[in-house]
Amino acid sequence: MKYMNKSIEELHNLLKEGKVTSRELIDESLKLSHELQEKCNAFVTILDDVKEEKVTDNLLSGIPCGLKDNYSTKGILSTGSSNTLKDYVPFFDATAVTKLKQAGAVFVNKTAMDEFGMGGTGTTAHTGIIRNPWDTSRMCAGSSSGSAATVAAGVYPYATGSDTGDSIRKPAAYCGIVGYKPTYGMISRYGLFPFASSLDHLGVLTRNVKDAAIVVDNMKGIDKNDMTSWDSSNINLAESLTGDVKNKKICYIKEICDINNYSNPSDELKKHLENFMKTIEKAKELGIQVEEESVDQTLLNASAAVYVVISCAEATSNMSNLTGIVFGPRGEGDNYIDMMKDHRTKGFSPLIKRRFVIGSYVLQSQNQERYFRNAQRVRRLLVDKWKELFKKYDAVILPVGTGPAKKLDGSKDILTKETQVLEEHLQIGNYGGFPSITIPNGFIDNLPVGVNITGNCYDDSNVLNIAYALESVMPYKNQIAGGEDNE
Repeated sequence: MKYMNKSIEELHNLLKEGKVTSRELIDESLKLSHELQEKCNAFVTILDDVKEEKVTDNLLSGIPCGLKDNYSTKGILSTGSSNTLKDYVPFFDATAVTKLKQAGAVFVNKTAMDEFGMGGTGTTAHTGIIRNPWDTSRMCAGSSSGSAATVAAGVYPYATGSDTGDSIRKPAAYCGIVGYKPTYGMISRYGLFPFASSLDHLGVLTRNVKDAAIVVDNMKGIDKNDMTSWDSSNINLAESLTGDVKNKKICYIKEICDINNYSNPSDELKKHLENFMKTIEKAKELGIQVEEESVDQTLLNASAAVYVVISCAEATSNMSNLTGIVFGPRGEGDNYIDMMKDHRTKGFSPLIKRRFVIGSYVLQSQNQERYFRNAQRVRRLLVDKWKELFKKYDAVILPVGTGPAKKLDGSKDILTKETQVLEEHLQIGNYGGFPSITIPNGFIDNLPVGVNITGNCYDDSNVLNIAYALESVMPYKNQIAGGEDNE
């Protein structure tokens, strides 16, 4: 009998009833890990010698899971999928890892990702391209590519992720699963390899909304090591999932969702937006009031550029410590400056180096006003606009991307000025630190697509409950890539 395709609660009940042991779950998960590695290249490290954990009343106890490789894990290789840290073994755990350990979670692998989280394709990991388990000729999106692939393939019920622009939520959509990033600071960032500190969120990928709530309930909490964390002890996400959403109000953005705004839409885009409107009808059937809102197109168009400027600037600063002197493989040279140049030139992928160049350029004193500070101003305008919407609505609901997962060879990856906002709007959730969740809402040509629900800061319970209710009236909960039976 297969177990890893079951939900957290189902596995917990089986463990408590003695129908399966933690050891049996671990062995199955490890076997599946090795099989998926051959197919999708989803891991940096598989922990074959992992020990079982005692089963307690905590729902996560004794159950296998995966950790994204930018989470610091004491004594376990943690590379951020970069050659600059290919041999780095930390001496401390990230706070989120400590909390999961305290819950009794069993870490069976470290999942591959775009290098340091700086990518949306899953193609820049130092271990190679990460492939989508639904179709290995397609990408998982990124940067939480490995985590998305493993959960979608049924290796375990959940894996951790990080999200700086859409790095949990878009891979979730491409892989037909749930991706949830809570309000900024609900989960401590201590021990997460920083990309862009004002945008970075920790979160989780699961196959249903309740599992996402259960995991984040165990990861969240105030932390003296992260001054942006806050006390969420009065919030119980899993207990808040009632499914009662009558008289809730949500909206979608006309400029993003109206097919008439796209001059030459692809068949995939047409199907995707048609499918989105069917989801809107489902919401209405649940008793949710749904309205169309309009946002200035110029403001929406500026979002992607804002992300590039701010994220690259913060990344340049955050990663200035990757010199090869303190940790990482030493570069060659006659002095420390030449050694650092050699280390960084050879260690980083071309994409990372481009981002560092952009970041350094926009932070130069003569460029800061024109680029960095203007980007911060536009970020504020976007956040204020969404805050304005949240005064009237419980959440904003939007389609994720322009359709299903893109081909790895780029044959279908045609991004135009018109479709860029549809591909990049999830970044707004990071600008404002808003709670945001993606759930699967259909298929196009046998490939999954998703819908995103974003709400106001600290209103995570409300956002998850809307997603939970929508999930209940669609047949995409707990699905496994390849169409395996979940019974």
